Parts: sequence; C-alpha cells; structure tokens
Amino acid sequence: MSTTQELKDFAQQVRRDIVRMVHAVNSGHPGGSLGCNEFLTVLYQDVMKHSSNFTMDGKNEDLFFLSNGHISPVFYSVLARSGYFPVEELATFRKLNTRLQGHPTTHEGLPGIRMASGSLGQGMSVAIGAAQAKKLNGDDRFVYALLGDGELQEGQNWEAIMYAAGKKVDNLIATVDYNGQQIDGSTDHVLPLGDLKAKFEAFGWIVLEEEKGNDIESIQKVLAEAKSLAGNGKPVCILLKTEMGNGIDFMMHTHAWHGKAPNDAQLEDALNQNPATLGDY
Repeated sequence: MSTTQELKDFAQQVRRDIVRMVHAVNSGHPGGSLGCNEFLTVLYQDVMKHSSNFTMDGKNEDLFFLSNGHISPVFYSVLARSGYFPVEELATFRKLNTRLQGHPTTHEGLPGIRMASGSLGQGMSVAIGAAQAKKLNGDDRFVYALLGDGELQEGQNWEAIMYAAGKKVDNLIATVDYNGQQIDGSTDHVLPLGDLKAKFEAFGWIVLEEEKGNDIESIQKVLAEAKSLAGNGKPVCILLKTEMGNGIDFMMHTHAWHGKAPNDAQLEDALNQNPATLGDY
C-alpha cells in the first residue's frame, strides 16, 4: 500500500506527463485528464488488485474500464508508471502507427487497455458485461468504470444503468467524473443533467457523493466505502466532484482546456508548478 505522499508524488509526475504529451503533438485532452489524475492514481496505486502482467481475461483481478476515452493521456501515464509498458513509450502519444492513440484501442495490443473508447457512452455497458462474467466464473473481484458527466447525456448509459440494477450487478463500482464541464461549455448550458444522485437512486443504485474529487485521502475513503457497500444486490455509483485542469492554475475553472494543448510558454509554466518527482520520460 502506498503512503499519501507517495500517491501525491505519483500524481504530480503524471501531471507533468499529461502536459508534455499533449504539447509534443499539439493535440489531446489535458483538462479532463488532469481532473481524473488523483482518482486513477489511487485506483491503480492503492485500491485495485491488478497485475502489470496483462491478460485480457483478468481472472482474479479487479478490472477497470475507461468510458470517457478522450482522457487517454492520464490513463496512459498511470498505466506506464504502474509497470504495464515502458514509460518512454509516452513519447509516442498520438503519433502515427504507435500504440498510444488519441483514444485507447485494443487492436494495438497495448497492455492495460480492455476496450476501445473512441465513442463515448459505451463504457458502462462493457463494464456490466465484464462484471456479469466475473459472477458467472465465480470470480469475486470488482469491476470499476469511469464515465464523464457529459457522456451521461447519451441514452445508452441509462439503458445500461437500468440493466445493472435490474440484474443485481453488485460487483460493479462506477465513478462519474462530475466536473460540470464539456467541450462546448458547462453541462448545465449544453444539456442539464438534473439531479444525478436522485436519478441513479431511482434506477436502483447505491450512490455516494464526494465533493473533494481531487483529494487523495478523500478518494481513498469513498472508494473504501463503495467496496464495503458492494455485494448487497445493487451496483454502486460514486459522483466524484473533480476540477477540470486540476493542478495547473491557468487550466482550472474553465472548459477551454478540454481539448487544447499548451504552447511552449504555457508548458513551461505548467511544469514549473509541478516539479518532477519520479523523473520525466
């Protein structure tokens, strides 16, 4: 188990990776990646039982599915620094004929990637299938999924959410990156989501809310609570209030960095705010 300081150091290095990756190709999605950094850090470094000796079946391991696949920079960095593939490979992000495509794909055989997530709104369905497979196979490990709040505007999610409760998929823990922002502005402006807690509960889920979605210790506590509530006939949802662009002052409190790379001066500023902790690739 990692200490809080070790997790903070890990997350800070991932932050550097994210901005360097998108800057190098002038392309990518730093805002949401930075917002989900602490969550994925805690999940892979502290909570999940998993192995960097990657197999697609993942027997006797916890599984993770990224639904909002545009935040691939943070996912790739966390996977690499968790031992799934060489950290140096982060330098190939979004380049032609490489494994680190803009949205994760499975046909490249990149360790740690269990589903392609170029189109939003499908991750919940895949995670439910994997969770049911674990139950059929007598595997008592958990399945985790991460979704963006904006992608909950798509109808397939609600079919899946209804199905998971109806079929008592209680080994599933789904987290919503609840930052209130999407590419065209706030979710309230684009298409209001209403009371998400009430909606999930109406569909038969257990719902936890965490206001400090970028605080390491708060994330640890809410994930521990989610695990303690699982296995009781209902799937569990965590509404995680994150800050898009977290950790880089000029990227926070705006949707502008959803899909925009920093220029040279902005990169230098971002890196100065986040000194290296584990060494750059």
